Amino acid sequence: MIKKVLKVGVIVLVLGVASGCATQGLDEVRATADAAARDAAAAKASAEAARAAADSAAQAAASAQSTADQALSAATEAQACCDANRDRLERMFQRSQAK
Repeated sequence: MIKKVLKVGVIVLVLGVASGCATQGLDEVRATADAAARDAAAAKASAEAARAAADSAAQAAASAQSTADQALSAATEAQACCDANRDRLERMFQRSQAK
């Protein structure tokens, strides 16, 4: 009878220790999962900030392209005016030489 009580006691003790180890392991798993969730949230925030920066850069690039297009148009008009003035001066010079 005492042997059976000792066996049952040892079994209960082993199960108690084993369940304590399992709980400790579960806490470590939870801590790791929580850390991973925090890292994922931080990565998501960084990705959103990068997307916002990329959107801002795209807007700035579009604005710069618009300004460049306006400058090209103004330069083309100025060149046309310059060409017209040169032609007019050339004709005036030709007329003065013909006299």
